[in-house]
Amino acid sequence: MASTARAPAVAGMFYPHDPAALSAQVTSLLAAAPEPEPGPVRALIVPHAGYVYSGETAAAAYRCLEQVAPDIQRVVLLGPAHRVYLEGMAVPSVDAFTTPLGEIPLDRDAIERLAALPGVVEADAAHALEHSLEVQLPFLQSVLGTFSLVPVVVGECPPEAVARLIEALWDPPGSSINTVFVVTSDLSHFLPYEQARAVDAETSRRIRSCDPVLTPEDACGARAVNGLLVFAARRGLHVRELDVCNSGDTAGDRARVVGYGSYVIG
Repeated sequence: MASTARAPAVAGMFYPHDPAALSAQVTSLLAAAPEPEPGPVRALIVPHAGYVYSGETAAAAYRCLEQVAPDIQRVVLLGPAHRVYLEGMAVPSVDAFTTPLGEIPLDRDAIERLAALPGVVEADAAHALEHSLEVQLPFLQSVLGTFSLVPVVVGECPPEAVARLIEALWDPPGSSINTVFVVTSDLSHFLPYEQARAVDAETSRRIRSCDPVLTPEDACGARAVNGLLVFAARRGLHVRELDVCNSGDTAGDRARVVGYGSYVIG
């Protein structure tokens, strides 16, 4: 059977379509990110707006991933459904995702394991136009080089379901760590600048405290983030804030802004 691949849906809109321009932009964003503190990197929370808006904040997290890049063989990537209504979580049927930087193979064995979980369905329509996952891929390609991908779109589902999915692919104690989890979410949407700063500061406090009570008004990826926080608290993991800002700080006006935050969990 011929292999199948998901083509990029937002290249040329959220990030450059030209491979050289895309590579140069990601390289520049990573180079400008702060030198990360040493420590374990088991999961990241990153924003998913266009690079001109949230690329600097995302790069702060992906710079941390450079520390463990030689060991990482698989990325489990979870992000919210923006384009279709989705009950539960969706995995794709294809064999690869592509970006202007090349093709990323999917871990079909892992995906089949997830598809057997309650609340997980196979639905390519949930992935076809979804930008929250796609905009992470050039960063991952630039930092990791070769890896396999497990993409999951998260719809309406309880935190425990997301935590159960993470548990299914978490490297067991005593084994080598070769899987990293990336959850994508922006923070508040379309508030005035100062109000957004206050709301996002409280959301960030809850994330740092592993308090899984975020709503979609706090963060569009609240359901995936809450699931990760449930799992992190259960495992005694530490959440560290890397950067919080909004579009009024980067490339937008301050009348109606979108918030962005990045965090590392280990």
